[in-house]
Parts: sequence; C-alpha cells; structure tokens
Amino acid sequence: MNITKENIDTLNSIVKIDITSEDYQSKVDEILKDYRKKANIPGFRKGHVPMGLVKKQYGKSVMIDEVNKLLQDSLSKFLVEEKLDVLGNPLPKVQDDFSWDKDKFTFEFELGLAPEFEVNLSPKKAINAYKIIADDKIIEDQIKSIQEQYGKMKTQAVIVENSNISGTFVNEDKEIEKKSTFKLDKIKGKTNAKKFVGKKVGDVIDLKSKALFTDDHMLMNILELSHDDAHDFDEPLKFTIEEITETELAELNQEFFDKIFGKDVVKSVEELKAKLVEDAEKQFSTQADQQLLNAITESLIENTKFDLPAEFLQKWLAVAGEKPLSTEEAIEEYNRSEKGLRYQLIEGKISKDNNIQVSYDDLKEYAKGYIKTQMA
Repeated sequence: MNITKENIDTLNSIVKIDITSEDYQSKVDEILKDYRKKANIPGFRKGHVPMGLVKKQYGKSVMIDEVNKLLQDSLSKFLVEEKLDVLGNPLPKVQDDFSWDKDKFTFEFELGLAPEFEVNLSPKKAINAYKIIADDKIIEDQIKSIQEQYGKMKTQAVIVENSNISGTFVNEDKEIEKKSTFKLDKIKGKTNAKKFVGKKVGDVIDLKSKALFTDDHMLMNILELSHDDAHDFDEPLKFTIEEITETELAELNQEFFDKIFGKDVVKSVEELKAKLVEDAEKQFSTQADQQLLNAITESLIENTKFDLPAEFLQKWLAVAGEKPLSTEEAIEEYNRSEKGLRYQLIEGKISKDNNIQVSYDDLKEYAKGYIKTQMA
C-alpha cells in the first residue's frame, strides 16, 4: 500500500491511496476459510463446502468489505501521523472507470485544511463589560410577585382593579371555545378594561381580539394560534365570566421568610430586600457575562482574518447530513455556519497557544454552578 499527498493550495489537498491484493488478500482468505467452516449449503456437509464455491458466492463482497476497512483505517492513521488539521471529513473523488474486478485499486480523497493564522488579543477598540444593578422597582416587583405566589385566593362578587378572571372565549364562526384565567391588568387599554370592571359571574362581554392583551402572545396561547396567525388575528370574541377571585398578598412575617429561604436565613424586610438583590445580581451577572462573551466573539471574528476552503466545505455539507443538499442549499448552509466555524478555529488557536485545558473537575464545578443558578 502506498499513500501520497498532493497540495493543491494552502487550504486544499488530495490524498491518494494505492491498495494491492498483497494488502488485503490474506485477510480475505482467512475470512473465507471461516465462512467455509460455518456454511450450510444444500448438498454439502457442514465444513466441507468446496473453497471455490465459497469464493464464488462470498469472495467479492468480503474483498470489498476488507478493502473499505483497510482504506478507512489507513486514511485515518495517515491524517494523524501527518498531523493534518482537516475541516469536515475527507471526500472521496468519484472515478468513472472504477472497477472491483481488478487486483489493484487507487482511491483519491479531497481534504479541506484549517488555515494558519495568528490571533491578536489586543482589540482595536475597547469592549464594554456591564454590571446590571437590581434597582428598587425590580426588588419591589419581585416581593409583590412572591407575595402573590404564596398568597390566598378570595372569591369576589364583581370584577375590580386587581381581580383574577376565569372564563371562556368564544367565536362561533371560527369554532373557537377556549377557557382562560388572567389578571385584569393584562387587558390592554382603559376602554377594554372598563368592559370588565363591575361585571359578575355569568355576564358575557363583547370584545375585539386585536390589541386585547398587553402581550399579543397571550392571545396566541389562549386561543392556541400559530405565531403568524396571532399577529393577524382580528375577530370578535365573546367572553363568559365563570369565576372572579382576588389574591390576598402573603404577609411579610417570619413564617413567610422561613418558607421562602429556610429557617432564620432572613429575619426582616430589609434582609429580604438584600437577599433578593444578591440573588438577582447573580442572575444578572450571568446575562452580563454572556453579553461580554458575545461582544468578544464578534470582535475576534472581525479582527482575525483568514481564508477557508469554502468550495470544499460546501461540497462536504451537500453530502454530510442525512438528506443530501442541492448546491444552492449547501451554499446557504455554509453561509449560516461560517461565523461559527471561524469562532471555533479562533477558540482552538487561543486554547492551543495558551495551553488551556478543561479538566473533569472543571466541568463538575461548572455544572454545579449552572444548576444553582437555574434553581435560584
């Protein structure tokens, strides 16, 4: 067997592999002998089938399998030994005159190579790192939200400003009949809100669906519409009131503090606010870190210039997935993924140049921190 590499340019190469019968025949013979021992062919005792018949029936398929195994193993070993940094996977070149009836085979593979480049870690312009502060309004809103969450529900006779309203939306023409519960403050505009105030259980309210809620996605979720349909939906609705309740806010006392944070962790409203500020700013810190990472990523991509084997990568993308892509689809996919590939290469270069390694313990600590953040 002989393997050679031809450089087309700095980003593209052809690997040529010559395989002769000497490379695979002994293995093929070994497998065929084993087949002969196990073969059950009518007219012959087990283990006594003529080798000529075994070769005729299985020889070619066994030879093809062994050549393919040898080909893949030798190519993988060659790439490692030559320390070739390949993008995607090697692409076999199609040979119109190829035949398995020969003793010698030649295979050629196209390679797309990673570019050589340097990373300048001194940005041309400063990158801002943000610290997000939890202000008084955020904390007051969060306290009220927790009080509502742990509060008690009281039935009301009529709808007032802070009422929770349950009922059914109906549009007979569109065959809509959907139950929902929402707070009055989620209704958009004073005109719509006035239609609810003072109403009691059993009353029916005529509504316009357009701009009914402060968030259009509420209507989408209530009526189970698609995202596009929700924005264009403009139909009359009838709403039948079935229940009116009010949330009695939980009292800010020691029992409440212990229920939320554990016994004696928080002992006053001031300590509650301090705890919420601490927890909120931890969450904000994660968001700020992500924003900083995004800014650094964009800066690195913008300021680190190098070429990619674009034509090769487009050809590889066309055949790499479960479903083959057309030339146009492969180009679109390459354009979508190019920035991500560039960042992967830059990230790998920085890690290699600075001997940055991630250990199992590092991953465990990161996972612990992530879980704590999600559970906060």
